[in-house]
Amino acid sequence: MTDKTIKFEFEKETKNSVRYKEVPEVGQPPIVGSLYVQKWFAGTSKNIEVTLSKKD
Repeated sequence: MTDKTIKFEFEKETKNSVRYKEVPEVGQPPIVGSLYVQKWFAGTSKNIEVTLSKKD
């Protein structure tokens, strides 16, 4: 198993969700790109982190 924590920052608010853009590590391409999170969960958070687990 490999875990990777990805950081996202606020990009814009839509009708029912908040769009976050990935902040890639220096010299690395984005892994996810944009991520939509429902407003009821995101609240007023300007930064979020997501941990991905690869299971082979």
